[in-house]
Amino acid sequence: MRRSHVTTVSLLVALTLAACTNAKDVLEPSAITPPATSGPVAPGSTAATVPTPSTAAPATTTAGASATTTPLTPAQSAAILSKTRLQIAPIVGASVEAATPLTAELQTRARQRGITLAGSADQTATHVLKGYFSAISEGKDTTVIYVWDVYDPSGNRLHRINGQMKAPSANSGAGADSWKGVSPATMQAIADQTIDQFAAFLGGKAG
Repeated sequence: MRRSHVTTVSLLVALTLAACTNAKDVLEPSAITPPATSGPVAPGSTAATVPTPSTAAPATTTAGASATTTPLTPAQSAAILSKTRLQIAPIVGASVEAATPLTAELQTRARQRGITLAGSADQTATHVLKGYFSAISEGKDTTVIYVWDVYDPSGNRLHRINGQMKAPSANSGAGADSWKGVSPATMQAIADQTIDQFAAFLGGKAG
């Protein structure tokens, strides 16, 4: 009987301690978060899920902000281009014969896109375009490699346009001078691509 009585008392004490421990776990603020992963403690689970809406809210705001970067309408693009005054720096690397049709076509294409060209001494330029060129002859073909850097009036580089164009050599006897094999049409095509990419940059930056 004593053993049975002692066993009963021990069980009662163990149950009492367990109840106290559970109450403590629920009441302590530090214990609110862990029960979120355990099913039995409903209050803890509810409290732990409260911050979830607040963390989800910034994601909605961010999505809304990114959604505002919509493509520009033709009218908006035209307005941006009309305010642009582009100054073209002297071409580096190309021969005079190759640079002449390039420069002329840059001016023509810029006017077609509604971009105003500024002279070398014009202080009102909004952008400066500096070009670096090289030509490589391979058999009957000549590849023109070009890099354009777009600067603001303060000299900060804003964007880079680069590419290459391969075309049949206009002069099979060009020899070591690859530029003699570059046709005016090739340089004009590069000029068109350059202005088009510059206009796309302005539209993307504004968006």
